[in-house]
Amino acid sequence: MSAASKISIFLEMMSAERGASQNTLEAYERDLERFDEFLSSSRKDLLAVEASDIRAYLADLTAEGLSARTQARHLSSLKQFYLFLMEEDIRQDNPVAEIGTPRMAQSLPKFLSVDDTGALLKAAQENRTDEGLRLCALIELLYATGMRVSELVSLKVSQTQRDPRILTVMGKGNKERLVPLSPQARDALDRYLLVRDNFLPNLERDKAKDTGWVFPSRGKSGYLTRHRVGQLLKELAIKSGIMPSKVSPHVLRHAFATHLLENGADLRSVQKMLGHSDISTTQIYTHVLQERLQKLVFEKHPLSSKP
Repeated sequence: MSAASKISIFLEMMSAERGASQNTLEAYERDLERFDEFLSSSRKDLLAVEASDIRAYLADLTAEGLSARTQARHLSSLKQFYLFLMEEDIRQDNPVAEIGTPRMAQSLPKFLSVDDTGALLKAAQENRTDEGLRLCALIELLYATGMRVSELVSLKVSQTQRDPRILTVMGKGNKERLVPLSPQARDALDRYLLVRDNFLPNLERDKAKDTGWVFPSRGKSGYLTRHRVGQLLKELAIKSGIMPSKVSPHVLRHAFATHLLENGADLRSVQKMLGHSDISTTQIYTHVLQERLQKLVFEKHPLSSKP
């Protein structure tokens, strides 16, 4: 069986048994195909590589200027693939096992200030067209829930109807979580849902076979793409007087978490709302907690020096 066939079977397994999202599957496929292309230049077989081949590949990625984070993702894809080959008794070992993960510098998440976020919301609310109502719903939901943009665009109307105070989010690995929804975000969503049908590709023809996406579109997936949401946010940033490079769906997710922690939320609660399976992922926001705790000690401790 060819390497391409094995990659295809691996992706099917990750989808069926591990519940990997479409984005994750596409990333695995890109990474494995790129590695296979690298091997083909030296007539190596994807199914019979050694640790030295993987080290050479990482060196090649470094030479191309790819970051340690990107290299780590490639390495993770290879590790999962060769674990799959071992489970299928195609290989007896995992050549990635002895390869160390590239060291990554700890970077703080980029997020918008409360004022900038408020400016974005205000600009979105000023547009009373159908497109404006949709944009307002998009940004209100992103900021109010901290959803990933992939979770937002793939929302079903049924997920918004169970309880007006709660939004049901389907996260990575098809794990469902409940996120509180503020009255302002609920109002924005309800106003948009009144005009949602106008965004069906063909209102008269398609309403009968409406698949129920909250944000339908003419695209292949049937709903608004992540790329389009990013474009809309950057256009809104320009209208708000904010540098568009500072604004993205993920930046709003960071803003959600950071602003909650700044105002007293605990890390565990934020972890649950973000859908992080491991608290260590949420700990990138601990810089906010450290600043708040320092301020608390300096202002409230009886032995702190006061001017």
